[in-house]
Amino acid sequence: MERIADTKFEIKKKMDKGFFRDKEVLVMGLGRFGGGADVAKFLAKADAKVTVTDLAGSEELTGSIEQLKEFPQIKYRLGYHEERDFTEAQIIVANPAISPDNKFLQIARKKKRFITSQVGIFFELCPAKIIGITGANGKSTTTALTAHLLQAGLGKKNCKYTNVWLSGNIGNEPLLITLDEIKPSDLVVLELSSFQIEQLAETRRMPAIALLTNLTPNHLDRYKTFEKYCAAKELMFSMQKLDQAKPAVSIFNAEDGFGCKWFEKYSKDTGRRCIEFSADDVSAGIREQYILPGKANLSNLAAAMAVAKCAGADEETIKSCVGKFKALAHRLEFVAQVDGVRYYNDSKATTPDSTIVALESFEVPEILIAGGYDKGIAFTQLGAKIAKKVKTAILIGQTAGKIAETIGTSGKAKIKFAKSLAEAVQLAKLEAIRGDVVLLSPACASFDMFDNFEQRGTEFCRLVRMTKS
Repeated sequence: MERIADTKFEIKKKMDKGFFRDKEVLVMGLGRFGGGADVAKFLAKADAKVTVTDLAGSEELTGSIEQLKEFPQIKYRLGYHEERDFTEAQIIVANPAISPDNKFLQIARKKKRFITSQVGIFFELCPAKIIGITGANGKSTTTALTAHLLQAGLGKKNCKYTNVWLSGNIGNEPLLITLDEIKPSDLVVLELSSFQIEQLAETRRMPAIALLTNLTPNHLDRYKTFEKYCAAKELMFSMQKLDQAKPAVSIFNAEDGFGCKWFEKYSKDTGRRCIEFSADDVSAGIREQYILPGKANLSNLAAAMAVAKCAGADEETIKSCVGKFKALAHRLEFVAQVDGVRYYNDSKATTPDSTIVALESFEVPEILIAGGYDKGIAFTQLGAKIAKKVKTAILIGQTAGKIAETIGTSGKAKIKFAKSLAEAVQLAKLEAIRGDVVLLSPACASFDMFDNFEQRGTEFCRLVRMTKS
Protein backbone atom coordinates (compact mmCIF):
# COMPACT_ATOMS: atom_id res chain seq x y z
CA MET A 1 0.00 0.00 0.00
CA GLU A 2 1.33 3.43 -0.92
CA ARG A 3 1.87 5.71 2.09
CA ILE A 4 -0.18 8.78 1.22
CA ALA A 5 1.16 10.80 4.16
CA ASP A 6 4.73 10.31 2.92
CA THR A 7 3.70 11.36 -0.58
CA LYS A 8 2.08 14.51 0.82
CA PHE A 9 5.16 15.29 2.85
CA GLU A 10 7.39 15.09 -0.21
CA ILE A 11 5.05 17.46 -2.06
CA LYS A 12 4.83 19.96 0.78
CA LYS A 13 8.56 19.88 1.43
CA LYS A 14 9.13 21.29 -2.04
CA MET A 15 6.48 24.02 -1.83
CA ASP A 16 7.76 27.44 -2.84
CA LYS A 17 6.44 30.23 -5.03
CA GLY A 18 7.23 28.19 -8.14
CA PHE A 19 5.49 25.08 -6.83
CA PHE A 20 2.18 25.68 -8.63
CA ARG A 21 3.58 26.53 -12.07
CA ASP A 22 1.88 24.54 -14.86
CA LYS A 23 -0.01 22.35 -12.37
CA GLU A 24 -3.73 21.61 -12.70
CA VAL A 25 -5.23 23.25 -9.59
CA LEU A 26 -8.89 23.13 -8.58
CA VAL A 27 -10.21 25.85 -6.26
CA MET A 28 -13.19 24.37 -4.41
CA GLY A 29 -15.47 27.14 -3.16
CA LEU A 30 -15.14 30.62 -4.66
CA GLY A 31 -17.57 32.05 -2.12
CA ARG A 32 -18.58 35.65 -1.51
CA PHE A 33 -16.16 36.53 1.29
CA GLY A 34 -12.98 37.07 -0.75
CA GLY A 35 -10.98 34.01 0.28
CA GLY A 36 -11.68 32.03 -2.88
CA ALA A 37 -10.85 35.01 -5.08
CA ASP A 38 -7.58 35.51 -3.17
CA VAL A 39 -6.61 31.88 -3.80
CA ALA A 40 -7.54 32.02 -7.49
CA LYS A 41 -5.57 35.26 -8.02
CA PHE A 42 -2.53 33.85 -6.27
CA LEU A 43 -2.61 30.66 -8.32
CA ALA A 44 -3.15 32.50 -11.61
CA LYS A 45 -0.15 34.75 -10.84
CA ALA A 46 1.83 31.61 -9.99
CA ASP A 47 1.12 30.31 -13.52
CA ALA A 48 -1.08 27.43 -12.39
CA LYS A 49 -3.85 26.05 -14.62
CA VAL A 50 -6.79 27.13 -12.47
CA THR A 51 -10.35 25.84 -12.42
CA VAL A 52 -12.82 27.27 -9.90
CA THR A 53 -15.84 25.22 -8.80
CA ASP A 54 -18.72 26.29 -6.57
CA LEU A 55 -22.25 25.03 -5.94
CA ALA A 56 -23.49 28.62 -6.17
CA GLY A 57 -24.26 29.98 -9.61
CA SER A 58 -22.59 32.84 -11.46
CA GLU A 59 -25.31 35.34 -10.50
CA GLU A 60 -24.73 34.69 -6.78
CA LEU A 61 -20.96 34.99 -7.23
CA THR A 62 -20.89 38.10 -9.41
CA GLY A 63 -18.75 40.09 -6.97
CA SER A 64 -16.11 37.39 -6.62
CA ILE A 65 -15.99 36.71 -10.36
CA GLU A 66 -15.56 40.44 -11.00
CA GLN A 67 -12.41 40.37 -8.84
CA LEU A 68 -10.92 37.80 -11.21
CA LYS A 69 -11.70 39.51 -14.53
CA GLU A 70 -8.00 40.26 -15.15
CA PHE A 71 -7.35 36.50 -15.34
CA PRO A 72 -9.32 35.27 -18.37
CA GLN A 73 -7.40 31.97 -18.29
CA ILE A 74 -9.31 30.84 -15.17
CA LYS A 75 -12.00 28.26 -15.92
CA TYR A 76 -15.28 28.10 -13.98
CA ARG A 77 -17.56 25.24 -12.99
CA LEU A 78 -20.43 27.01 -11.21
CA GLY A 79 -23.78 25.75 -9.93
CA TYR A 80 -22.48 22.20 -9.46
CA HIS A 81 -19.35 20.10 -8.89
CA GLU A 82 -18.01 17.72 -11.52
CA GLU A 83 -16.46 14.51 -10.17
CA ARG A 84 -13.79 14.37 -12.86
CA ASP A 85 -12.44 17.77 -11.78
CA PHE A 86 -11.50 16.21 -8.45
CA THR A 87 -9.83 13.20 -10.02
CA GLU A 88 -7.96 15.07 -12.76
CA ALA A 89 -6.64 18.02 -10.76
CA GLN A 90 -3.16 17.58 -9.26
CA ILE A 91 -3.89 19.98 -6.39
CA ILE A 92 -7.19 20.93 -4.74
CA VAL A 93 -7.47 24.09 -2.62
CA ALA A 94 -10.57 23.80 -0.43
CA ASN A 95 -12.54 26.68 1.07
CA PRO A 96 -12.65 26.49 4.92
CA ALA A 97 -16.46 26.35 4.86
CA ILE A 98 -16.27 22.94 3.16
CA SER A 99 -16.44 20.05 5.60
CA PRO A 100 -13.42 17.70 5.55
CA ASP A 101 -15.76 14.75 4.96
CA ASN A 102 -17.27 16.30 1.82
CA LYS A 103 -17.87 13.53 -0.71
CA PHE A 104 -15.88 15.25 -3.47
CA LEU A 105 -12.87 15.67 -1.20
CA GLN A 106 -13.19 11.98 -0.32
CA ILE A 107 -13.07 11.16 -4.02
CA ALA A 108 -9.91 13.26 -4.37
CA ARG A 109 -8.28 11.53 -1.39
CA LYS A 110 -8.96 8.11 -2.88
CA LYS A 111 -7.12 9.29 -5.99
CA LYS A 112 -4.29 10.54 -3.74
CA ARG A 113 -4.65 14.13 -4.90
CA PHE A 114 -2.88 16.80 -2.87
CA ILE A 115 -5.49 18.74 -0.87
CA THR A 116 -4.57 22.05 0.74
CA SER A 117 -6.13 25.40 1.69
CA GLN A 118 -5.62 29.16 1.51
CA VAL A 119 -4.34 29.30 5.09
CA GLY A 120 -2.23 26.16 4.61
CA ILE A 121 -0.43 27.67 1.61
CA PHE A 122 0.10 30.91 3.52
CA PHE A 123 1.74 29.15 6.47
CA GLU A 124 3.99 27.20 4.10
CA LEU A 125 5.23 30.31 2.30
CA CYS A 126 5.06 33.16 4.84
CA PRO A 127 8.58 34.23 5.93
CA ALA A 128 7.42 36.23 9.00
CA LYS A 129 6.42 35.24 12.54
CA ILE A 130 2.67 34.59 12.75
CA ILE A 131 0.37 35.47 15.66
CA GLY A 132 -2.88 33.48 15.64
CA ILE A 133 -5.99 34.53 17.56
CA THR A 134 -9.04 32.32 17.94
CA GLY A 135 -12.05 31.88 20.22
CA ALA A 136 -15.82 32.11 20.20
CA ASN A 137 -16.41 35.78 21.05
CA GLY A 138 -14.28 38.89 20.68
CA LYS A 139 -11.65 37.41 18.40
CA SER A 140 -12.08 39.97 15.58
CA THR A 141 -11.84 42.93 17.95
CA THR A 142 -8.90 41.32 19.78
CA THR A 143 -7.12 40.63 16.48
CA ALA A 144 -7.59 44.20 15.24
CA LEU A 145 -6.58 45.63 18.64
CA THR A 146 -3.45 43.49 18.68
CA ALA A 147 -2.38 44.77 15.26
CA HIS A 148 -3.18 48.35 16.36
CA LEU A 149 -1.00 48.10 19.49
CA LEU A 150 1.83 46.44 17.56
CA GLN A 151 1.70 49.15 14.89
CA ALA A 152 2.07 51.76 17.65
CA GLY A 153 5.26 50.03 18.73
CA LEU A 154 6.97 50.42 15.35
CA GLY A 155 10.15 52.44 15.72
CA LYS A 156 10.19 52.15 19.53
CA LYS A 157 13.32 51.10 21.40
CA ASN A 158 12.21 47.53 22.18
CA CYS A 159 10.61 46.92 18.78
CA LYS A 160 12.31 44.15 16.80
CA TYR A 161 9.87 43.97 13.86
CA THR A 162 9.57 46.23 10.82
CA ASN A 163 5.91 45.99 9.81
CA VAL A 164 2.58 44.51 10.94
CA TRP A 165 0.07 42.69 8.73
CA LEU A 166 -3.57 42.05 9.70
CA SER A 167 -5.59 39.36 7.96
CA GLY A 168 -7.28 35.97 8.28
CA ASN A 169 -10.91 35.34 9.15
CA ILE A 170 -11.31 39.02 10.08
CA GLY A 171 -11.69 39.77 6.37
CA ASN A 172 -9.08 42.50 5.91
CA GLU A 173 -6.25 42.20 3.41
CA PRO A 174 -6.20 38.89 1.48
CA LEU A 175 -3.67 36.37 2.72
CA LEU A 176 -1.92 35.09 -0.37
CA ILE A 177 -1.55 38.01 -2.74
CA THR A 178 0.32 39.99 -0.07
CA LEU A 179 3.00 37.30 0.37
CA ASP A 180 5.51 39.04 -1.92
CA GLU A 181 5.46 42.11 0.35
CA ILE A 182 5.93 40.32 3.68
CA LYS A 183 9.48 40.28 5.05
CA PRO A 184 11.06 37.92 7.61
CA SER A 185 11.34 40.83 10.06
CA ASP A 186 7.57 41.54 9.95
CA LEU A 187 4.75 40.28 12.19
CA VAL A 188 1.51 38.82 10.83
CA VAL A 189 -1.62 38.92 13.01
CA LEU A 190 -4.33 36.48 11.93
CA GLU A 191 -7.82 35.76 13.19
CA LEU A 192 -8.27 32.01 12.76
CA SER A 193 -11.59 30.16 12.72
CA SER A 194 -12.00 26.57 13.84
CA PHE A 195 -12.39 25.60 10.17
CA GLN A 196 -9.06 27.21 9.28
CA ILE A 197 -7.33 25.62 12.27
CA GLU A 198 -8.50 22.19 11.09
CA GLN A 199 -7.01 22.93 7.69
CA LEU A 200 -3.74 24.04 9.28
CA ALA A 201 -3.60 20.78 11.18
CA GLU A 202 -3.15 19.05 7.82
CA THR A 203 0.11 20.98 7.32
CA ARG A 204 1.24 20.44 10.95
CA ARG A 205 2.03 24.15 11.17
CA MET A 206 0.60 26.51 13.79
CA PRO A 207 1.27 30.13 14.86
CA ALA A 208 4.38 30.88 16.92
CA ILE A 209 2.15 32.95 19.24
CA ALA A 210 -1.38 31.58 19.77
CA LEU A 211 -4.17 33.17 21.82
CA LEU A 212 -7.63 31.96 22.92
CA THR A 213 -10.20 34.64 23.77
CA ASN A 214 -12.86 32.26 25.21
CA LEU A 215 -14.99 29.28 24.24
CA THR A 216 -18.77 29.00 24.02
CA PRO A 217 -20.91 26.82 21.70
CA ASN A 218 -20.83 27.67 17.99
CA HIS A 219 -21.04 25.96 14.59
CA LEU A 220 -22.93 22.99 16.01
CA ASP A 221 -24.55 22.59 12.59
CA ARG A 222 -21.12 21.33 11.49
CA TYR A 223 -19.54 19.89 14.64
CA LYS A 224 -22.73 18.44 16.24
CA THR A 225 -21.22 18.67 19.74
CA PHE A 226 -19.53 21.46 21.70
CA GLU A 227 -16.71 19.07 22.58
CA LYS A 228 -15.80 18.57 18.91
CA TYR A 229 -15.86 22.33 18.31
CA CYS A 230 -13.49 22.84 21.27
CA ALA A 231 -11.22 20.05 20.01
CA ALA A 232 -10.86 21.86 16.68
CA LYS A 233 -9.84 25.08 18.47
CA GLU A 234 -7.38 23.26 20.72
CA LEU A 235 -5.39 22.02 17.73
CA MET A 236 -3.87 25.51 17.46
CA PHE A 237 -2.14 24.93 20.81
CA SER A 238 -1.54 21.17 20.82
CA MET A 239 0.24 21.37 17.45
CA GLN A 240 2.44 24.41 18.12
CA LYS A 241 6.13 23.70 17.53
CA LEU A 242 7.91 23.40 20.88
CA ASP A 243 11.46 24.73 20.99
CA GLN A 244 13.48 25.53 24.12
CA ALA A 245 15.62 28.04 22.23
CA LYS A 246 12.58 29.82 20.72
CA PRO A 247 9.59 28.75 22.84
CA ALA A 248 6.09 28.73 21.42
CA VAL A 249 3.85 31.24 23.20
CA SER A 250 0.33 30.16 24.28
CA ILE A 251 -1.97 32.79 25.78
CA PHE A 252 -5.22 32.00 27.63
CA ASN A 253 -8.09 33.86 29.29
CA ALA A 254 -7.93 33.43 33.08
CA GLU A 255 -11.67 34.18 33.28
CA ASP A 256 -12.69 31.42 30.86
CA GLY A 257 -13.11 27.80 31.95
CA PHE A 258 -11.31 26.33 28.95
CA GLY A 259 -8.63 29.00 29.15
CA CYS A 260 -7.85 28.02 32.75
CA LYS A 261 -7.86 24.31 31.94
CA TRP A 262 -5.63 24.67 28.89
CA PHE A 263 -3.24 27.04 30.71
CA GLU A 264 -2.74 24.40 33.40
CA LYS A 265 -2.37 21.65 30.81
CA TYR A 266 0.12 23.37 28.49
CA SER A 267 2.15 25.10 31.22
CA LYS A 268 3.72 21.69 31.84
CA ASP A 269 5.35 21.61 28.39
CA THR A 270 9.00 22.45 27.90
CA GLY A 271 9.64 24.58 24.84
CA ARG A 272 6.44 26.54 25.48
CA ARG A 273 5.71 29.77 27.38
CA CYS A 274 2.17 30.06 28.78
CA ILE A 275 0.57 33.41 29.68
CA GLU A 276 -2.80 34.27 31.25
CA PHE A 277 -4.76 37.51 30.88
CA SER A 278 -7.90 39.02 32.40
CA ALA A 279 -9.84 42.28 32.24
CA ASP A 280 -8.22 43.25 35.56
CA ASP A 281 -4.85 43.53 33.78
CA VAL A 282 -5.95 46.80 32.18
CA SER A 283 -4.70 49.67 34.33
CA ALA A 284 -6.91 52.62 35.28
CA GLY A 285 -4.87 54.94 33.06
CA ILE A 286 -5.44 52.78 29.99
CA ARG A 287 -9.14 52.25 30.83
CA GLU A 288 -9.64 56.01 30.76
CA GLN A 289 -8.43 56.12 27.16
CA TYR A 290 -10.40 53.09 25.93
CA ILE A 291 -13.75 53.84 24.30
CA LEU A 292 -15.35 50.40 23.78
CA PRO A 293 -18.12 49.58 26.29
CA GLY A 294 -18.40 46.56 28.60
CA LYS A 295 -16.18 44.14 30.50
CA ALA A 296 -15.90 41.85 27.45
CA ASN A 297 -14.15 44.62 25.55
CA LEU A 298 -11.76 45.14 28.48
CA SER A 299 -10.96 41.44 28.21
CA ASN A 300 -10.30 41.88 24.48
CA LEU A 301 -7.92 44.72 25.28
CA ALA A 302 -6.15 42.68 27.96
CA ALA A 303 -5.65 39.89 25.44
CA ALA A 304 -4.23 42.27 22.83
CA MET A 305 -1.94 43.81 25.47
CA ALA A 306 -0.60 40.35 26.38
CA VAL A 307 0.45 39.76 22.78
CA ALA A 308 1.84 43.27 22.31
CA LYS A 309 3.96 42.99 25.46
CA CYS A 310 5.39 39.70 24.15
CA ALA A 311 6.59 41.70 21.14
CA GLY A 312 8.17 44.42 23.30
CA ALA A 313 5.39 47.01 23.67
CA ASP A 314 5.37 48.87 26.99
CA GLU A 315 2.56 50.36 29.09
CA GLU A 316 3.16 53.93 27.90
CA THR A 317 3.04 52.95 24.22
CA ILE A 318 -0.25 51.13 24.79
CA LYS A 319 -1.72 54.03 26.74
CA SER A 320 -0.77 56.53 24.05
CA CYS A 321 -2.50 54.66 21.22
CA VAL A 322 -5.45 52.76 22.69
CA GLY A 323 -7.78 55.77 22.52
CA LYS A 324 -7.21 55.97 18.76
CA PHE A 325 -8.57 52.48 18.12
CA LYS A 326 -11.85 52.49 16.21
CA ALA A 327 -14.45 49.79 16.81
CA LEU A 328 -14.77 47.33 13.95
CA ALA A 329 -17.84 47.53 11.76
CA HIS A 330 -20.71 45.26 12.88
CA ARG A 331 -19.23 44.71 16.36
CA LEU A 332 -21.08 46.92 18.87
CA GLU A 333 -20.67 49.65 16.28
CA PHE A 334 -22.35 52.94 17.17
CA VAL A 335 -24.56 53.89 14.21
CA ALA A 336 -26.45 57.05 15.17
CA GLN A 337 -28.48 58.82 17.81
CA VAL A 338 -32.05 59.52 16.76
CA ASP A 339 -34.41 61.48 19.04
CA GLY A 340 -32.23 60.68 22.04
CA VAL A 341 -32.08 56.93 21.23
CA ARG A 342 -28.70 55.34 20.47
CA TYR A 343 -28.55 52.62 17.79
CA TYR A 344 -25.82 49.96 17.77
CA ASN A 345 -24.96 47.46 15.04
CA ASP A 346 -23.67 44.16 16.46
CA SER A 347 -24.47 42.03 13.41
CA LYS A 348 -21.27 40.00 13.94
CA ALA A 349 -22.92 38.50 17.06
CA THR A 350 -23.86 35.16 15.50
CA THR A 351 -24.11 33.11 18.71
CA PRO A 352 -26.31 33.45 21.81
CA ASP A 353 -23.27 33.98 24.02
CA SER A 354 -22.00 36.88 21.92
CA THR A 355 -25.42 38.54 22.20
CA ILE A 356 -25.38 38.03 25.98
CA VAL A 357 -22.02 39.83 26.04
CA ALA A 358 -23.52 42.69 24.01
CA LEU A 359 -26.52 42.99 26.34
CA GLU A 360 -24.20 43.20 29.34
CA SER A 361 -22.37 46.15 27.77
CA PHE A 362 -25.20 48.61 28.49
CA GLU A 363 -26.84 49.77 31.72
CA VAL A 364 -29.73 51.62 30.04
CA PRO A 365 -32.99 50.04 28.75
CA GLU A 366 -32.47 48.04 25.57
CA ILE A 367 -34.63 47.19 22.59
CA LEU A 368 -33.05 44.08 21.07
CA ILE A 369 -33.40 42.93 17.46
CA ALA A 370 -32.41 39.24 17.28
CA GLY A 371 -32.93 36.09 15.25
CA GLY A 372 -31.76 34.58 11.97
CA TYR A 373 -30.39 31.36 10.53
CA ASP A 374 -30.53 28.31 12.82
CA LYS A 375 -27.06 26.84 13.56
CA GLY A 376 -28.46 24.34 16.06
CA ILE A 377 -27.38 26.24 19.20
CA ALA A 378 -29.66 26.40 22.26
CA PHE A 379 -31.08 29.79 23.26
CA THR A 380 -31.94 28.94 26.89
CA GLN A 381 -29.41 31.25 28.58
CA LEU A 382 -30.02 34.03 26.08
CA GLY A 383 -33.77 33.81 26.69
CA ALA A 384 -33.22 34.15 30.43
CA LYS A 385 -30.96 37.17 29.91
CA ILE A 386 -33.50 38.83 27.58
CA ALA A 387 -36.34 38.17 30.03
CA LYS A 388 -34.35 39.82 32.83
CA LYS A 389 -32.72 42.73 31.02
CA VAL A 390 -34.45 43.68 27.77
CA LYS A 391 -37.34 46.11 27.45
CA THR A 392 -38.58 44.79 24.07
CA ALA A 393 -37.29 41.85 22.02
CA ILE A 394 -38.05 42.16 18.30
CA LEU A 395 -37.47 38.75 16.71
CA ILE A 396 -36.82 37.95 13.05
CA GLY A 397 -35.80 35.01 10.86
CA GLN A 398 -35.88 31.23 11.24
CA THR A 399 -35.14 31.25 14.96
CA ALA A 400 -37.68 33.88 16.04
CA GLY A 401 -40.08 31.30 17.50
CA LYS A 402 -37.31 29.38 19.28
CA ILE A 403 -35.97 32.50 20.94
CA ALA A 404 -39.47 33.60 21.96
CA GLU A 405 -40.08 30.24 23.66
CA THR A 406 -36.95 30.64 25.79
CA ILE A 407 -37.88 34.18 26.83
CA GLY A 408 -41.28 33.09 28.07
CA THR A 409 -43.67 35.40 29.91
CA SER A 410 -42.13 35.54 33.38
CA GLY A 411 -39.70 38.38 32.66
CA LYS A 412 -40.17 42.04 31.88
CA ALA A 413 -39.37 41.76 28.15
CA LYS A 414 -42.13 42.48 25.68
CA ILE A 415 -41.92 40.17 22.60
CA LYS A 416 -42.69 41.32 19.07
CA PHE A 417 -42.15 39.62 15.71
CA ALA A 418 -41.08 41.22 12.42
CA LYS A 419 -41.06 39.72 8.94
CA SER A 420 -38.06 41.77 7.84
CA LEU A 421 -35.22 43.83 9.26
CA ALA A 422 -36.89 46.96 7.94
CA GLU A 423 -40.05 46.17 9.89
CA ALA A 424 -37.93 45.41 12.97
CA VAL A 425 -36.25 48.82 12.82
CA GLN A 426 -39.63 50.53 12.52
CA LEU A 427 -40.96 48.61 15.52
CA ALA A 428 -37.84 49.51 17.49
CA LYS A 429 -38.36 53.18 16.73
CA LEU A 430 -41.92 52.97 18.06
CA GLU A 431 -40.83 51.13 21.24
CA ALA A 432 -37.82 53.29 22.14
CA ILE A 433 -37.89 56.47 24.18
CA ARG A 434 -35.13 59.01 24.86
CA GLY A 435 -32.23 57.38 26.74
CA ASP A 436 -32.85 53.86 25.36
CA VAL A 437 -30.50 51.77 23.24
CA VAL A 438 -31.65 49.88 20.14
CA LEU A 439 -29.29 46.95 19.61
CA LEU A 440 -29.09 44.69 16.57
CA SER A 441 -27.38 41.62 18.05
CA PRO A 442 -28.93 38.64 16.26
CA ALA A 443 -27.38 35.66 18.14
CA CYS A 444 -27.63 33.82 14.81
CA ALA A 445 -26.03 33.65 11.40
CA SER A 446 -27.63 35.66 8.61
CA PHE A 447 -28.07 33.15 5.80
CA ASP A 448 -31.86 32.88 6.01
CA MET A 449 -32.30 36.55 5.05
CA PHE A 450 -28.89 37.91 3.96
CA ASP A 451 -25.71 36.78 2.21
CA ASN A 452 -23.58 37.40 5.32
CA PHE A 453 -23.46 39.33 8.59
CA GLU A 454 -21.84 42.32 6.83
CA GLN A 455 -24.80 42.71 4.48
CA ARG A 456 -27.20 42.44 7.43
CA GLY A 457 -25.28 45.04 9.45
CA THR A 458 -24.95 47.41 6.51
CA GLU A 459 -28.69 47.23 5.87
CA PHE A 460 -29.41 47.93 9.53
CA CYS A 461 -27.19 51.02 9.42
CA ARG A 462 -28.94 52.23 6.26
CA LEU A 463 -32.37 51.75 7.81
CA VAL A 464 -31.37 53.58 10.99
CA ARG A 465 -29.99 56.53 9.07
CA MET A 466 -33.19 56.69 7.05
CA THR A 467 -35.15 57.16 10.27
CA LYS A 468 -32.84 60.04 11.12
CA SER A 469 -33.44 61.94 7.87
